[in-house]
Amino acid sequence: MSNNLLGPEPTLLPERAEQQAAIESGKDAAEVAAAWPDFSEAWAALAEQALEKGEHVAAYAYARTGYHRGLDQLRRNGWKGFGPVPWSHRPNQGFLRALAALGKAANAIGETEEYDRVRKFIEDSDPAAPQI
Repeated sequence: MSNNLLGPEPTLLPERAEQQAAIESGKDAAEVAAAWPDFSEAWAALAEQALEKGEHVAAYAYARTGYHRGLDQLRRNGWKGFGPVPWSHRPNQGFLRALAALGKAANAIGETEEYDRVRKFIEDSDPAAPQI
């Protein structure tokens, strides 16, 4: 039971120090995703790279993978499908980046309903998260 009378407690994903270090050291995001396929931050990086190149369908696929892997982790860590997912908590950032990339890619391919849903999800998670 939550002690927060205003809503659910924020969901905080566990630290992924080895995976984060690999990304931060400049290791290729595809190699990191292959080594740790459940690490949303690697998928987010791949999606962001694809967006920068104008490869919107690839970006959508990468971002959707990172988003779904992140949802799995959020649920394992007590998230019930709603409530804050704070950007300030470093391990949450990969999921939120994948979510933002999904929204950008959805918008680029004309997937308006997905874009609107993702925009609302980001706002509900944490207004400080990257916007689309």
